Amino acid sequence: MAGRKPQVRSAKASDTYLALVRRFPLRPIRSENELDAAIAMIDGLTDRDDLDSSEADYLDVLSDLVERYEEQAHPIGDPSHSEMLEFLLDQKGVKQVDLARATGIAESTLSEVLRGKRQLTRGQIGKLAGYFGVGADVFTHADKAE
Repeated sequence: MAGRKPQVRSAKASDTYLALVRRFPLRPIRSENELDAAIAMIDGLTDRDDLDSSEADYLDVLSDLVERYEEQAHPIGDPSHSEMLEFLLDQKGVKQVDLARATGIAESTLSEVLRGKRQLTRGQIGKLAGYFGVGADVFTHADKAE
């Protein structure tokens, strides 16, 4: 550490950073109004291609504050088996009948899973994970949502 020199930011960069902090202070977001204002600041910065290092730092920290607020105020739960299966089918561009043939899972079973009337078994999860090239945990997390 003896040979390292501390990084010194230019006065211009400090001025830019402080101007942003004056417009919207970097502190925990506690309301939807504050969230809207923070998103407006983020939008204004991301619309530009020429951010200096101070502006990029400010954007990074403000984005973290928005993410933290949204995780607390608007949590998104794990998807259900039916939601996950529907998503994977859509992403791979295959039909239910093709999935049934490829995995050996009855089409009627897949249909019931997609309608939310049936859970997947561990064996079916293994077959689907292999077919879609995803980890089985994609479906085991979904298992908790239903």
